[in-house]
Amino acid sequence: MASTRKPTFKPATASTPKADAGPGVISAERTLEAQESGPATTEPAARKGGAKQTAAKEKAAKEATAKVLAFPEPKGRRRKRIALTTAAVVIALVAAFLAAAVYSPMLAVRTISVDGTKLLKADAVRKALVPVEGTPLPQIDDAHITRLLEPLVQVRSVSTEARPPSTLVVHVVERVPVALLKKDSDYLLVDVDGVRLGSTKDPSSVPLPLIEGNAARAELFTAITAVLATLPADVLAKMASASAKSPDAVELRLIDGKTVVWGNAEEKELKAKVLEVLLKAPADPRVPVNVYDVSAPRHPLTK
Repeated sequence: MASTRKPTFKPATASTPKADAGPGVISAERTLEAQESGPATTEPAARKGGAKQTAAKEKAAKEATAKVLAFPEPKGRRRKRIALTTAAVVIALVAAFLAAAVYSPMLAVRTISVDGTKLLKADAVRKALVPVEGTPLPQIDDAHITRLLEPLVQVRSVSTEARPPSTLVVHVVERVPVALLKKDSDYLLVDVDGVRLGSTKDPSSVPLPLIEGNAARAELFTAITAVLATLPADVLAKMASASAKSPDAVELRLIDGKTVVWGNAEEKELKAKVLEVLLKAPADPRVPVNVYDVSAPRHPLTK
């Protein structure tokens, strides 16, 4: 059966000349094959180009959205961030400086200065502190110095002062002897805690009272030394001896033979002030005083 499809003719144009066409000849070609094969070859390329355009549009939209949503940083938050950053840098620099100072040999101890010593010699303190020489000043504290001076019983407490670049100043607070305690042929200088601070063969060479009798017993010794430690230095120097029959019956004897009735340790600061005033009062030859009774300090008696 013969085909009923009619051939399609396309006039030739100037832009599509045929090599075998002659002048004045109308050429035509079948476009059925081109119509059938054309979409198969151009559709993938179109899809590919469209996909690229779509991706480019999406990217541009995202960039535009990002630009719209990128709000500027608030000034307060910016200042806070800058302040925190600056503080962190300063802290780091200070820490580095302190670390360098703590271990720097430029701050090593080369000179030790001592003050506050009377019973002790300053050289004895410096000799005990030889181990700290060469140690950087920031590494030395009062506890370390106190441990080194423990063998020196005369030292009650100590404090230190660093004077860069290489000087350590040691302030010594010595124990104060308040009485003499006879032991065999020697007289021991003791403080309020009973710590032996020295000794002498001649008690008259030391302006301290002698603890007499059975006052060496712990409770009596404590009562007497507590009283003596309260007295001003000039009053203490006038005392010849101290004794006690009990902790509530402390008595003192002055160098001139007069007696002080003290009583117990209550209100000892007030008693010391009253006794000082009584001893400084002008003497009346017509009314000689042999006893000062401050056991009741608000109502002292003389007789």
